[in-house]
Amino acid sequence: MTVRIRHAIIAATLVSAGISSSAYADVPPLTVGNGQILSGGELKSFAGNSFFWSNTGWGQEKMYNADVVSWLKQDWHSSMVRVALGADEGGSYLDDPAGNLARIRTVVDAAIANDMYVIIDFHSHHAQDKKATAIQFFTQMAELYGDHNNVIYEIYNEPLQVSWSSVIKPYAVDVINAIRAIDPDNLIVVGTPTWSQDVDVASQDPIAGSNIAYALHFYAGSHGQFLRDKALTAMNNGIALMVTEWGAVNADGNGNVASASVNEWMNFLAANNLSHVNWAVSDKAEGASIIHPGANPNGNWSASDLTASGTFVKDIISNWGSSIDVPDDGDDSDNDDTGGGNGGGGDDGNDGGTNPPTAGLALCQYQVSNRWQGGFQATIKITNVSSQPINGWQVHWSYSDGSQITSLWNAVLTQHYSASNLDWNATIAPNQTVEFGFIGTGNGANSNLSGSICQ
Repeated sequence: MTVRIRHAIIAATLVSAGISSSAYADVPPLTVGNGQILSGGELKSFAGNSFFWSNTGWGQEKMYNADVVSWLKQDWHSSMVRVALGADEGGSYLDDPAGNLARIRTVVDAAIANDMYVIIDFHSHHAQDKKATAIQFFTQMAELYGDHNNVIYEIYNEPLQVSWSSVIKPYAVDVINAIRAIDPDNLIVVGTPTWSQDVDVASQDPIAGSNIAYALHFYAGSHGQFLRDKALTAMNNGIALMVTEWGAVNADGNGNVASASVNEWMNFLAANNLSHVNWAVSDKAEGASIIHPGANPNGNWSASDLTASGTFVKDIISNWGSSIDVPDDGDDSDNDDTGGGNGGGGDDGNDGGTNPPTAGLALCQYQVSNRWQGGFQATIKITNVSSQPINGWQVHWSYSDGSQITSLWNAVLTQHYSASNLDWNATIAPNQTVEFGFIGTGNGANSNLSGSICQ
């Protein structure tokens, strides 16, 4: 079946289900290059939400509807959702395949209609014991959705403390081979030992193949620097990571929001361009749920409907800043991802600034790319608009809100705040741009941008 025909069938299905197909378009493919996940060949990270276990009778199957997906896109500015196909315990896909599959397809179709990425997760702690079922399920998913760039296959949620090389990897290779027989290129994410924490172990014996990444899970109340160190080791060993599940509370799903730890994690994710989805779209009476018990299962939530975790997480996702670049289909409706709310930068005087260049100098631009509670990520771009090379540069800026820089790359930071070139980016040829980035605390609202080349 050709891509064009399959797209037409999906659009017709959405219309018959009462879902607008006006938003449908191809999102950029996700690929792995040099140990990073790229969107349309560009280094980006995305933020979104994970649904709860899909199991029949567990109380959260009511959340698997198209209205919730649309609400997360429009109100939370989520660019990614994750469906958690329950493959363990009662009411799972093994007990009720039709009911669970229908829920998964409802959310996947809605994510495609809303131009979002969607992770299809085989939510199990014992997937190696259910390999035949996993292969059957992902074969069906690849046949249904393999032509859609939106779809990501997460083939094992959270393995327990079992061997990577002798248990998880052989399982993963077989499932990946089944997917690749149908879908040669969509991103596949593989769970790692110890509840998807031992990414460093997986990086020592990676799976051969293209567009394969590895799952990193954390709960801010329980996991800190030791787990970030594992992630750094894995990335330094050359594998790509995606945070397919994280929580703002403890690992058992309860406890208060660990705000300081969450902020440390968000700084880390932003600095390393790691996409992430939060657990969970649920009204279960536990700390990780984003809405209170009894809130509308179809979205349209007020501030009072959100739990402490939901309020905190919404602020992070809404201000993450990365948007999905969807080609213009000629429809003037709101069909593109507005991404990170106030983090868009550039046009908003609170987010960025531009100094028009004088003859022979440069266009200097400050832009906030990501925001979360208590922190931000920004870039400064210097574009040579003259006919002569610029040899050496320095840029100055300041903050009116007390923001402070905590880390910076691709430049040398001096004072509060000036940045100068490194050896390799000192020369800017005509019509070329160099940029440097940084992370800080505060809102990052820039009040001034100057420098000899910017004036």
